[in-house]
Amino acid sequence: MDASVSLQGKVTLVVGGSRGIGAAVARRLAHQGALVALTYKSRKEDADAVAGDITAGGGRAMAFEVDVTLEESVKHFVQQIIAQFGRIDVLVNTAGVAQYRNLGEIDVSYMRDVFDANVVGAVLLTQTVVPYLPSPGGRIIYFSSRLALSPIATSSVYAASKAAVSTLAQAFSKELGPKGITINAVAPGVIETEMTADIIRERGESIRSATPLGRIGKPEDIAGIVAFLASEASGWITGRTIVADGGLT
Repeated sequence: MDASVSLQGKVTLVVGGSRGIGAAVARRLAHQGALVALTYKSRKEDADAVAGDITAGGGRAMAFEVDVTLEESVKHFVQQIIAQFGRIDVLVNTAGVAQYRNLGEIDVSYMRDVFDANVVGAVLLTQTVVPYLPSPGGRIIYFSSRLALSPIATSSVYAASKAAVSTLAQAFSKELGPKGITINAVAPGVIETEMTADIIRERGESIRSATPLGRIGKPEDIAGIVAFLASEASGWITGRTIVADGGLT
């Protein structure tokens, strides 16, 4: 393996790693040599299964319960990692919610739920983890969405929250750059996961026909991008949002 893309010995946090894209990211980073601390909010069995698969394959992974919207939960998680492993090299935040509503159905509670999970959680994690990242060399990867650039009907609040994530990455890069810490975001299009099953069932053919690469993405497509951004090979990229949607946008 090229040393510039190896993650051998790196302690990586994959927040929201119990299923879908997060689980694929956890597996890919572990395959490249990282020790993976993956988190879940409520799906303990799924998270334990991902960690178990990684361990059975010769990798290293552990699962932790975290609510990214709660400051004390985030701090407790990071303190656990430091106590057990003494360092953090990479933060990948895949945690979040994807809820769509028509304009007339949007209420304050809904907006707060979406922004707490997608935006507040990103800020809390970054604030808490940054003091422990190597300087230079630390890596932070957020998850935005292609809808931040090209929203569809009913996606307004979700798309706005993901646009905020991309803005955070760009703004934080100005503060973290002098420390040699990079921060970027990945903005996937529709990816084949449990969460998108209904969308693919309803609009799969139209999405495929409109996508230059002629297919719907898989979690592994996104995991490869994250692995690159987590590695030394990405050291000259920061503050960017990488759109990964097969050319659809």
